[in-house]
Amino acid sequence: MAVEFVGTVPLILLLVAAVWECVLIGYAFSLAGNAADEAARAGAVKGAGECRTAAAKYVGSAWGMSVVCDGSGDVYKATVRLNIPVLYPGLGFGAIEGKGGAAMERERP
Repeated sequence: MAVEFVGTVPLILLLVAAVWECVLIGYAFSLAGNAADEAARAGAVKGAGECRTAAAKYVGSAWGMSVVCDGSGDVYKATVRLNIPVLYPGLGFGAIEGKGGAAMERERP
């Protein structure tokens, strides 16, 4: 019985690590999408400077975020790119992209 236990523990740990990685990737998709939506909304109302600030407000520095804001046309677009984490948000092996858009509007002075 002890031999079977020792043999299955690494498999169980590997399964737990795989599930955790899936959770982190799903959370990264959620963070990127939300940050892109918030950035696009802020950019549509207040401009490109607020676009980047709004995206950074919702994502921690460990995710390696980059933001591209584009205010051409009637729709303000924001793209947020996050590193895909490997067991921890500071370690990455690729990138996840979230895109958001909002209708252009300006606040009255």
